[in-house]
Amino acid sequence: MSNGGDANAAKNSSEMTLQECLDECMEALDLFLNNHFNESLERLRPRVKDSMYHALIYATVLEMQAMMTFQHEDISNAGNTMKSAQEVCQRFRKKATGLANKSESSEVQLHAEACYAECQLQRAALTFLQDESMVSFIKGGIKVRNSYLIYKELHSFIKSHNCLKGPSHVHLEGGICFGVGAFNLTLSLFPPRILRVLEFAGFSGDKEYGLSLLHDGATGINLRSMLCALLLLCYYTFLTFILGTGEGEVAEAERLLKPFQLRYPRGAIFLFFAGRTEEIKGNIDEAVALFEDGCKAQQTWKQFHHMCYWELMWCFTYKRAWKMAYFYADLLSQESRWSKAMYVYMKAAYLSMLPKDEAKPFGEDEVELFRQVPTLKQKIAGKSPPTEKFAIRKARRYKAASPVRLPVPVLEMMYMWNGFNMIRKRPELTEGMMQTLVEAERTLLESPENQYTVDDRCVIYMLKGLCLKNQGVLQAAEEYFNRVCSSEKKIKFDHYLVPNSLVELGLLYIDQGRREEAIKILRKVKRNYEDYSMESRTLFRVHAALAKLKADPGEEDDANL
Repeated sequence: MSNGGDANAAKNSSEMTLQECLDECMEALDLFLNNHFNESLERLRPRVKDSMYHALIYATVLEMQAMMTFQHEDISNAGNTMKSAQEVCQRFRKKATGLANKSESSEVQLHAEACYAECQLQRAALTFLQDESMVSFIKGGIKVRNSYLIYKELHSFIKSHNCLKGPSHVHLEGGICFGVGAFNLTLSLFPPRILRVLEFAGFSGDKEYGLSLLHDGATGINLRSMLCALLLLCYYTFLTFILGTGEGEVAEAERLLKPFQLRYPRGAIFLFFAGRTEEIKGNIDEAVALFEDGCKAQQTWKQFHHMCYWELMWCFTYKRAWKMAYFYADLLSQESRWSKAMYVYMKAAYLSMLPKDEAKPFGEDEVELFRQVPTLKQKIAGKSPPTEKFAIRKARRYKAASPVRLPVPVLEMMYMWNGFNMIRKRPELTEGMMQTLVEAERTLLESPENQYTVDDRCVIYMLKGLCLKNQGVLQAAEEYFNRVCSSEKKIKFDHYLVPNSLVELGLLYIDQGRREEAIKILRKVKRNYEDYSMESRTLFRVHAALAKLKADPGEEDDANL
């Protein structure tokens, strides 16, 4: 009798401990989202060695910091902490594996499985964040695959009749929603060549199913609801631009944000995402006000300010307020360590946009700044970030004693961050960019020809095509993209221009309902071009465009890759 009583007492104790852990972690996340970042970590820290949820959420808070700040040391620290959390989770897992044994697992062991899988998934996200190279995506993808196998098994089990719902089942279900949802959404973004390397041939993830599960998780009351919401906000306001066709789901982002803004009106994270949604809508002044509020809302983690500075820099770029944009690039170059080369490049780029007779801020000279860019190169996981590599390549021409100026370096980098999509709802902003391009083209025509002339002309052609597309002058836009493509054999340095002009042509065809032509041209980009700047980002955009057309991205040409 006493043995049975002891067993029940142990069971009750275990359940109480699990529930207490979950409650305390909910409180810690609440502190985090109210800008009490250090208090949140202090609440979690004492139990990170003996509680799987404390270990996981502690590492998750660090990962949120890394995701929002893009600071390399934050990414590295979060990765190491997440690895330690995974080891804590391992101690609570059932030794035997397989679905047949799940019905014999305790509630704690089932939670341990979900937490272990989440650690792997979040470690994969950090791998992707470190750089955009194919090797990095493959390494991260392997972690995703291992994680998915656990989630798949858990998902089948909780849907079966064998699953007895414990007191903390809502949190277990939330964790599985987060995992299966994140997996499907992530894999839907991957081009087929990567899926095949990961032995995911024929499986691309179901984006709509993933989004649906994440929405279920975000709107429920469980430990993962905030994580589901943040992942969705990142997807709607960033990933669709950086790795997609630049069509942010603003309405969805606003719907998600509303309850969190009511609960955390001064929450820096939600002010930032609110600013980003206004920016996507083309409401630049409103976005600026929200990003400034985000900076004022907290002073503990200055890195959050850097996220806002980066967006403020682009907001003033869209308005062609070059000196204000320069001011934020300068702040970033002094305070942020994400990419000194990128910030100094942008400072030089903004100075180069000013009229020759206009006083330069702080007396700095763009030629000297451009010359500094290659010396500021850094490596993360043995590689430089692709955007930094691009900036260094573009700055190389300034090594010469009498360098040939870059015609529109700000607008070119703006394209790399899909900025022309940001201003498409604001005709006056597009018109301003077109004026800048017309002036740059005139200057180019008046200058003696040199080795960069064809490349510089093609940069202007591609960007004019984007402006004309924004203005609805589609035939002229198509002509400009075709001009770039017809100059392919004459381009000496900027080999990214032809594949990207083809992508823009494909997207233009989609807008015109020319589906078959769009598919053909997008597949041509995959089949015929490689080893150019920002290649993986371009391939992700191609994949997103083909997915939008519901074209099989693996047909025909993919077999030749």
